[in-house]
Order: sequence, then C-alpha cells, then structure tokens
Amino acid sequence: MTTLAAPALDIDSEYKITPAQIAQFQRDGYIKLKDVLSADVLNHYGKEITRQVLLLNKQDKPIEERTTYGKAFLQIMNIWTKSDLVKEFVFGKKLARIATELLQVRGVRMYHDQALYKEAGGGYTPWHVDQFYWPLSSEKTVTAWIPLHAVPLENGPLMFSVGSQRIKIGRDLEISDDSEKKIDEQLKLSNLPQDETPFDLGEVSFHLGFTFHRAGPNKTPKPREVMTIIYMDQDMHLVQPKNKNQENDLRTWMPGAKVGEVIDTPLNPLLYSKQ
Repeated sequence: MTTLAAPALDIDSEYKITPAQIAQFQRDGYIKLKDVLSADVLNHYGKEITRQVLLLNKQDKPIEERTTYGKAFLQIMNIWTKSDLVKEFVFGKKLARIATELLQVRGVRMYHDQALYKEAGGGYTPWHVDQFYWPLSSEKTVTAWIPLHAVPLENGPLMFSVGSQRIKIGRDLEISDDSEKKIDEQLKLSNLPQDETPFDLGEVSFHLGFTFHRAGPNKTPKPREVMTIIYMDQDMHLVQPKNKNQENDLRTWMPGAKVGEVIDTPLNPLLYSKQ
C-alpha cells in the first residue's frame, strides 16, 4: 500500500518582490501581497498558534466589561519562546526576506511576535502607530500581519491610511479611544485615502512602524485569528526610551540591550541577512 507524502510546508523559499512593489511600499507605508503562504502552512502552524493563544491567554473578563483596547483582541506575545513549532514558523526565511527587501536593508532581526485574536463580537481597534511603543533609532521597522484564514470585512481586517507614515502628528498617542478620535480628525484633514479591503487566504500585509492603521469590529461568530511578526533592521540601535511604554518594551523585548548599541540580544535574533 502506498501512502501520500505530507504536503510541503514552504516557509523558506523566495517570494519574488519587484522594484515596483518596493516603491509602492515605500510610498504607501504598507503593501498587501497575495499567495505568500499556502493553506497547508497556515493550517499546520495555525493550529499550534491557536493552541498557545488559548493556553497563554489570561483575559477572563467578559468583553462588555473590558476597556476599548481589551475589547479589540486577545494579544499574546513572543509565542516563539514557548513553542518550538511556532519558533519554526516565526524563523521562516520567506517572510523575513520580504521584510528585508521592502525595508531595503542588509537583513532583519526579531523585535517580537504577537498573536492578535479578535474574538467573536470583539470591538474595533483604534487608529494608532506601532512605533510609539518602540525605543528604536530609525524607522526601518515592518510588521507582517498574517491572517490564519481569509478575513472578510465583517471579520475586522486591518485598515491602512495610505501614505500616513509621513504624518508626524499623532505619533505620541497610546492606542485608545483618544487616539481613535484625534488621529481620525488628523487623517481627515490630510485627505489621505484609506484601504479597508478583505484578506484572501494566504495574503499577508507588511506595514511600517509609523503607518497609521486600525481595524473594525468582528461582527461574525468566529474569531479573527492573526499572527504577526515585527521585524527591525539588523543594524538597529537602542535609543533612550521616551515614555513608560518604551521603557516596558526595553525591559520585555530587549533585556540587556544598551542605549546607542545594536540591539543584539537572545530575544532579538537575526532572522535573515543577505550576507
């Protein structure tokens, strides 16, 4: 009797990025790429990511009793340190190579990973920029937003303000109802287009640390299951934290890093380098 071979789980091959796509990313502050990961890959690693989310989640309040941030999603970070299978996925070279090409750097390190599971009935995610939280020396950072399934509009896909990485106002706002209101007002004044479109199965977005983004509520009975990986330039230096959030990030994600030096700690491994 013959047996069928297990499907190839491709997380390392090269995904061709064109010069036009790099230019689009640099102009718009984000890009959505089709067919980056296969259904088999997402199913295989997604099961373990979900298992870890359920295992590590400490949120026990009903949604209606939480803050806006708490209603937005379950947030579980650095899962790669808890599971060898998740580590295998997060260390995949395909996504890291894309990040390197888009940022136009020599290579990228891990900042941290995080699962963002918007529960059934979960609320909206307010407008914000990620790099408000990061004590980093440059804007050479990018987040890969990896849905583990197709994400229709009613499921709460990520929404981008196109070209907003050039806007300075609003960068000092912690994610909250206040950031939603103030940033929304600023973006309307800037008259920038917004991109809120569904994600197909296997589609992955990449956005810069200072690109404004949000997500709508999850109006479906199923959770929106998303894994993210935050990459930074392999030559990124630590800067003096500017707020309590950046102080917390330093302690949590870069223990042992020194201000003014390259962030090279056991929690910030090199994930891909051209050299």
